[in-house]
Amino acid sequence: MSTTNSGQIRLEGEKRKKANKKLITSLKQRTPGNLDNQVHALHEEVFAATDCLDCANCCKTTSPAVYETDIDRLSKALRMKPSEVIAKYLKRDDEGDWIMNASPCPFLLEDNRCSVYEDRPRACRTYPHTDRKKVAQLLDLTYRNSFICPAVQQILQKLELSLLK
Repeated sequence: MSTTNSGQIRLEGEKRKKANKKLITSLKQRTPGNLDNQVHALHEEVFAATDCLDCANCCKTTSPAVYETDIDRLSKALRMKPSEVIAKYLKRDDEGDWIMNASPCPFLLEDNRCSVYEDRPRACRTYPHTDRKKVAQLLDLTYRNSFICPAVQQILQKLELSLLK
C-alpha cells in the first residue's frame, strides 16, 4: 500500500476493521506457538519495502508515552533541563503518563524527518511494535495501530492470508 494521507490510511483501516478484529479475536482465543516468528518475518518483509518518511502518520496523529529516561535523553540533546522539556513539549494523559503536548509531534520536520531522531523516545523507536517479543500480548495495540500505520495494515493482511493456508 502506498497510501500516505492520514485520512486515507484511517479509511483503509476502517475497510479492514471487521476482518482485522476477527483476526485479532481469533489469535487471542488460539495463539499459534510461532506467532512471534510469523509476525517478525512479516515485519521484516513489509518494512524492507516501506519508507516511513513517505508517511510519518504515527508522528502526525499519535503521541507516544514518554518516560523519565526519554526525558533525560531529550533534555541532553536539546540542551534543556528536564523540567524545561516537560514544560515545553509534554503533558500528562488520562493514565498519568507523559505524552507530547501537540500533534503532529513538535519534533517532526517538514520532510517527515525527526529533529531528535537519535534521541527520540523509546516508544517512537519501537513503533509499530510488530517486531517485539510476545506479540500476543500486543494484539489490541496492533489492532489500534492498523488505523494509523499502513505497514501494520499490510502485516495483518499477510498474517491473515498465511493463517488461511
